[in-house]
Amino acid sequence: MFIVSLNYVASPGQIDSRMVEHVKFLQKHYQAGTFLTSGRKVPRTGGIILAVGNSKVEIETIMNEDPFVKFKLAKVEVTEFQNSQMSPGFRKMMEELQVTGNR
Repeated sequence: MFIVSLNYVASPGQIDSRMVEHVKFLQKHYQAGTFLTSGRKVPRTGGIILAVGNSKVEIETIMNEDPFVKFKLAKVEVTEFQNSQMSPGFRKMMEELQVTGNR
């Protein structure tokens, strides 16, 4: 499992100009089962994505497709972690993802 941290290095206007493309990128990877949840940081300095994948390199490669990263509007940091405890609802969701073959 991976925590992806996007840190904006561009103005809010520049970020907003690529938001539609960024949302399409997110939806593509939600459909693929790679992204589990995402959202803006508070204050609005970037975003966080919780992702699943086979390797840190795989997630970094995916993130290089993000318009925010591709157009150098944000820097990305990917942190891998061992998911050792979870709520019952989250466990059920993860089991369903494995059954459907999404991850």
